[in-house]
This record gives sequence, structure tokens and C-alpha cells, in this order.
Amino acid sequence: MEASIPEQVIQPLLLASDSSHSLDECLQFLIEASKTDSGRSDLASKADILPSILALLQLLPYPSSRHHLNLSLKVLRNLCAGETRNQEAFVDHNGSLVISELLDSAIGDAETVRFGLQVLANVVVMGENRQRDVWLRFFPERFLAIAKLSSDDGLNIIAETMRAGEIGSVEYYWLKLLVSRLCVEGDCFPGLFSKLANHKDSTFTSEHAFLLSMVSDIVNERLKEVSIPKDTAHFVLGLLSQSVQVFDFASAETSELPTGSAVIDVMGYSLVVIRDACAGGSIEELKNDSGGGNVDMLLSSGLIELLLDLLRKLEPPTTIKKALKQSPTSSSGKPCPYRGFRRDIVAAIGNCSYRRKEVQDEIRERDGLFLMLQQCVTDDENPFLREWGLWCVRNLLEGNEENQKVVAELEMQGSVDVPQLREIGLRVEIDPLTSRPKLVNDTT
Repeated sequence: MEASIPEQVIQPLLLASDSSHSLDECLQFLIEASKTDSGRSDLASKADILPSILALLQLLPYPSSRHHLNLSLKVLRNLCAGETRNQEAFVDHNGSLVISELLDSAIGDAETVRFGLQVLANVVVMGENRQRDVWLRFFPERFLAIAKLSSDDGLNIIAETMRAGEIGSVEYYWLKLLVSRLCVEGDCFPGLFSKLANHKDSTFTSEHAFLLSMVSDIVNERLKEVSIPKDTAHFVLGLLSQSVQVFDFASAETSELPTGSAVIDVMGYSLVVIRDACAGGSIEELKNDSGGGNVDMLLSSGLIELLLDLLRKLEPPTTIKKALKQSPTSSSGKPCPYRGFRRDIVAAIGNCSYRRKEVQDEIRERDGLFLMLQQCVTDDENPFLREWGLWCVRNLLEGNEENQKVVAELEMQGSVDVPQLREIGLRVEIDPLTSRPKLVNDTT
């Protein structure tokens, strides 16, 4: 086989590896040499190394030369890891075409496809031209073919590719498309999430947080287009419950998501996915599509009870906390685990209660109306809490006379002072027939 490789292809590789021996030894040497920044830089200065590897990938037949093809892909992957000269050379020498043709042949080979995807991952980092080159070659047919790998091997490819990247900075368009197809439109999220687990440790990993952040972005961006599968929604609710149990709430991060803490980020992104999954119209309206079933399932699985319990666990918003410091009463509540946590809880409750009488009633029956009224204030740690609180209270009161009566009585008794009620078009007055307070539309 080596004798059939043209000298102009094999000779630069042998020279770079100081080897006159086999192709196998030459490639193994180049894999090791390209693992370091200095090694990659040195090989990049030899202008014929990367083109020779690409030529080798074209010359070697699959599957008979699978071993050497995989070694060549490893060299190429390492060469393109953070080395701009090699990334540009990859594009200049039609590397995307070479990889795409190889992956067409090896589409059922989990290992070879994984190495090919890792090459592309390293090529497209921080370079619009390189991203465009890969997209033009792979989108949509080849990406969709990879996304259809629903077997264990297919999920392993995605999981290993995510691990290969620098979590938190790698925003590969192709990876996002795969996650969208597999985990948002498809039902592979639970399986892929489990592939990212650290089996030596039962806690969450940074890869878990990264996957959830990507799913959260996709769901938010495509709010009106797609609805996550019911099993996925139920799984995410389980993640929220599990992360709440694991986290002790004794400490808090001052930043918004992502915080860098895997358990906090899993908790936060799970909450945000649920918040957006519950956005939309009433149950009757949503039952016309797949979204209604999701919300119905989440509600029947105890979502409202969980969210109210979380809200009660927290210390009061800063506006209320300042008032409490002026009195003998003190708060034993816990700080928000990240900036915006309280707001996300209130937003999720507000979305759930929009024209859903069963949710409005459940919150009243769980003595949650007073709690929700307390969220209509500004809070230093939760931007836009006041706006989400008003949205939530409006949804809780709309068309629900029982809830309106409870709030009106709280206002008249002085238990709460909610001048913001006027902002949602309501005011308290005494019903002349019953002599009881009631909320009416404010027409002044």
C-alpha cells in the first residue's frame, strides 16, 4: 500500500517525522508532535505537511485502509487545534470536500466519523470564513445524515465531539444543528445527557451544563416553531428537581448563567427550558399542537408545587428585605443561586398561569397569591423581576373571581400594598351589594 502512495505525498511526512520507516510510525510521530502548541506551530511552518495529509486521505481507500485513515484524521485534528495557519491551509486545499467525501463512505463508522467531526470542530473555531466553508459543504444533507444516527454510536459521536471541544467557548453551528435535530425535534436528549455523565461521580458535569445551555438557546430561538418532546420535557423537570436536591442553597453566584458551577447551571438552564416550554396560550389553544401536551404533563407532574417551594425557600427581594431590616423580623431565606433565578421562577409561573384556570386555582389553594404579589418589586439580583411579577399577577387574576377576591381582601386588610395593580388596569373598591372588597377595572 505504501509503495502505491506518490513520493510527493509521502516524502514530506517522512521528513517531518525524521522517519524512513513505515507510514504507521510516521503518522504516530506526527500525532504526538502536533499535540503541543510549539509542535503545531513547527509543523505549520512546513507548508506541505497539511496538504500531504489531505492528499493521503484521498488516496487511501476505505474501509481497507481504515486504520491509516483514522491516524491521518488524528494528525489533521491536532494540526488544526488553535493553529490559524493550518486552519487556513485546510480551507485553501479543499479540506471540507476531502472530509465530506470520506464521511460519506464511513457514515456508519462511529470512530471514523467522530475523528472527522473533530477535525471540522477545530477548523471552524473563531473564523467566519472557515465556518462558511464547512457549512457550504455539509449543510444540510450531510449534517442531517449525521443527525439521523440515532443509535448508541450516533450519540457517542456527539458526546465525544462535545468533550473534545473547549466547553463554554465552542459554539459550532453544526453541533447546534445536530443538537436541535436530536434533542429538540427528536427524542435523544435523555440518551445524550446520560452519555455525558461522569460514571465515577454521580453529580452533574460541565458537559451536562453545556448541552442544556445549547438546548435552552434553541428552544428560546425557535419558541414559535418547535415544541420539545414530552419525554424530554419530563426529563428536564427531573433534572430541575434533582439539582435542587443536590444544591444546598447556602452559597450563591453573583453572575448570570453560565456561572461555571455545573449543578447551578444545570438547575438554571433546566428552569429556563421549562419556562420557555410553558410559554404560549391557554391549554385549550395549545392542545391543537404538541406544546399543550407538554404543559399539561409538566403541571400534572408537580411543577407548580416545585416552583412555589423554590420561591418560598429564597430570601425576600431586596426591596422587601430592606423594609424587613427596619423591623424586628428577619429573614432566614436562602440567596438566589445565580443572578436572575427568582425572575426565571416567576416567569415560569406566569407562563403556566396564562389563561389556565387550574393553575390559577392551584396557586390560590397552595396559599401562593400573597407570595406572588411580593414579586412585583425591583430586586438587585433579579433584573426585570418587577415586570415578570406584574405579568404573573395579571395572569393569576384574569377571569378568576376567587383570586381577585383574595387579593382585594389582602389589600383592604393592609396585608399587602400593591400600587402596581393600577399598572395592570385594576383597583380595589367595596362591592355595594356584599360590602366586601373586590378588584375592578381601573378606568381612571
